[in-house]
Amino acid sequence: MNMDEALQSFIHYSIVERGLSKNTTNAYERDLNPYILYLKKVEKVEQLDGINRTAIMHYLYHLREQEKAVSTIARTISSIRAFHQFLLREQRVTEDPTVHIEIPKAKKALPKVLSTSEVEALLNVPDLKTPLGQRNKSMLEVLYATGLRVSELCDLKLSDVHLQMGFIRCVGKGNKERIIPLGKMAQEALSTYLSRGRGILIKGKDHDFLFVNQHGRPISRQGFWKVLKKLAQGARIEKTLTPHTLRHSFATHLLENGADLRAVQEMLGHADISTTEIYTHVSKARLRDVYSYYHPRA
Repeated sequence: MNMDEALQSFIHYSIVERGLSKNTTNAYERDLNPYILYLKKVEKVEQLDGINRTAIMHYLYHLREQEKAVSTIARTISSIRAFHQFLLREQRVTEDPTVHIEIPKAKKALPKVLSTSEVEALLNVPDLKTPLGQRNKSMLEVLYATGLRVSELCDLKLSDVHLQMGFIRCVGKGNKERIIPLGKMAQEALSTYLSRGRGILIKGKDHDFLFVNQHGRPISRQGFWKVLKKLAQGARIEKTLTPHTLRHSFATHLLENGADLRAVQEMLGHADISTTEIYTHVSKARLRDVYSYYHPRA
């Protein structure tokens, strides 16, 4: 088995046996394709057992010379490590050359969040007289009400929505299912979109994806990103806004209003509560900002 075949075998294993998402396996391929190309062209490595720690370190130095971010290098090391652990497990090699390679620690930046007034402004931009406006309003309300990842939002099916019961079903990272409550405003926006907008947008196409574009096909992450940028301009939000910002805002606003950290972890679908704890730091940072701004002796 050559290196390219080994990579495809690793991707197949990641999808079929580990149940990893398409986004995760695509990220593996983006990290590992240039890695394998470098090994073949620069290090002149042809066989799997010819990959050693020195060759890997040369590649990491190559990334640093290209001024790749610390976070990018850390993610690349994780991908390389997962690949070589797979090769060892499958007995394609006799040792793992990544064992003593440390992952650099990037400084964790606090996630950017919107204030409640900024969220209100954003949610009020869509024109509810049009099918696209009804869809946009519905997407924003669902994201802010549930904290879904954008990929999870785009993957929602009609059967995942339970308006009468007031919840949606979501299958997230690692193929894990979670049930998330829907607030009243999100339920109303979804009801309007489903009864009026979606039937016009779908143009007779035969699929059950919840959110569709103007051509009747399932909306993509890139499509949502374009919609969000346009809506942010309409709301006159000057902050850098990404599809993840509403997820961050959802979690932060819940914690600011006294929600239990474990409950927020469950709704976000975090495997480790330490990932959710970043939002407690955001809340404290915002509290300091408010104090500094309003207290006369701050």
